[in-house]
Amino acid sequence: MADKCHSAQLLDELVRHSCRRDTQVQSSMPLQVAIVGGGVCGLACAIALQRAGVLVDVFEAAAAFTEVGAAIGIGPNAIKVLKDIGVLDEVLKKTNPGELRPKGFRFLSGLDGHELVYEYPIVPEDASISMHRAAFLDALVQAVDPRTTHFDKRCTSVAAATNPARVIVHFADGSTHEADVVLGADGIRSTARDFVVGEVGKGLAFSNSFGYRGLVPRAALEAAGFGFADDGRGGTPACFMGPEKHIIVVPIKNGELINVAAFATRYDVPIGSQTLPEGTPWVEDVPRSELEKAYAGWGPDVAALLRCMPAHTSRWAIHVVHPPLADYARGRVALLGDAAHAMLPHLGAGAGQGLEDAFVLARLLGNPGTNAGNVEAVLQAYSAIRRPRAQSVWDASYRAGWSTYHLQGPHGSSKEGLQEELKDLWKPVWQYDLDADVTSAEASLQASQIFNA
Repeated sequence: MADKCHSAQLLDELVRHSCRRDTQVQSSMPLQVAIVGGGVCGLACAIALQRAGVLVDVFEAAAAFTEVGAAIGIGPNAIKVLKDIGVLDEVLKKTNPGELRPKGFRFLSGLDGHELVYEYPIVPEDASISMHRAAFLDALVQAVDPRTTHFDKRCTSVAAATNPARVIVHFADGSTHEADVVLGADGIRSTARDFVVGEVGKGLAFSNSFGYRGLVPRAALEAAGFGFADDGRGGTPACFMGPEKHIIVVPIKNGELINVAAFATRYDVPIGSQTLPEGTPWVEDVPRSELEKAYAGWGPDVAALLRCMPAHTSRWAIHVVHPPLADYARGRVALLGDAAHAMLPHLGAGAGQGLEDAFVLARLLGNPGTNAGNVEAVLQAYSAIRRPRAQSVWDASYRAGWSTYHLQGPHGSSKEGLQEELKDLWKPVWQYDLDADVTSAEASLQASQIFNA
């Protein structure tokens, strides 16, 4: 009996010693990170992590880095991220000189007369960039280490590996990859999100809103008599507001092209309560007449603008992550960008939130106190600090598009009521102290002894 007790004690001691040794090994080994998705958020995160000395591999489903969509807006909060991770100069090389500047924003009635409702003030701290998405992505591609990028790698699932300290990513070609951490930057149809929420497809919802998008040459608008094109403020974005619909126009390429996004929304159907009919593509070309019919009865500038849209206009069924995810992380897997919080595009803030995610992840994973042994707690700290911030921007984007722009806000549809809602619209989005969030997350990890263990 004594021998059995001694043997059990010896076994317990061996297990404890093994656990201590495994923890020490994990703490001393370099962290290995796999990023699923090579879009804007994935590449920005990879660049930031690589420059922090973290080992990163990027897995992209396509045969090359590509971006869907025409223009991207980079607000002051995102400009700071690009500067901090060292790629702002590369981005500016891909656009026109002087593009980084405060532009303001004009809000006009979409109905007859096109009354100027409110002009968002131009202040130096609101400097931003509007540019083609492909050019922006190309700037990031130039900064990422090409030896760490892998193409034709469509993720089919993410799972815990046999080794509990590792995560395994499965790809459509039958291959797999193991890492200490997996970051899901794989967009709104995220496969990594399935692992985090524990259910396939959960979190994805149709917003009951369609966006008609196109690029229109400025010269064509001028020839069509579009008044906004020759008002002397052609570099200023604008929103035409009206019942249940609105149109955003954003000049790009030094004002030579106008990026147009016209939205039509059903308010009688709650978000997520209905889905598109089976087999309906999210993006498809439709006759321009469909768009013109949706905006019948609007003012002459809107009619002129829509006449200049392509004969077959791209219609996007806008999907979002809804209801909000309870966590952006589970175990050794975390989400960023649209995979975590895809939002309505009405503040042009979605890309900026993804860049903020990338910044916070890189700062926390690159912290000297982070290692393979404590990384789960670090990812939980990321989730805790990012969820409230991203959701606040999600909510603001919802309010802007579904109430204010469509004349249904709490202050009513009068000019004075709209001005009350439009003033400081972007201030909480653009003027945000992201460094303070990182400091707060690091302090919580130190207080809980995660960074001191």
